[in-house]
Amino acid sequence: MSRVCELCGKKTEVGNQIERRGLAKWKGGVGRKITGKTKRTFKPNLQMVKAKIDGSVKRIKVCTRCISAGKVVKAPS
Repeated sequence: MSRVCELCGKKTEVGNQIERRGLAKWKGGVGRKITGKTKRTFKPNLQMVKAKIDGSVKRIKVCTRCISAGKVVKAPS
């Protein structure tokens, strides 16, 4: 099962986790240095919701941003 919002299409993104060492310049140090980069994933906050779609009730995966924006009409449980 894929981690994709069925309304907006939000899905897993990839990025870097950056490790740093040192004291910031504004704190009196010589600056922060990057000591390592590793890959990481940003996963969307998906919830299974009973929603009314074309008059019928279906269970769909929706991100919490779509739920709070009111894009989903929840079915009575």
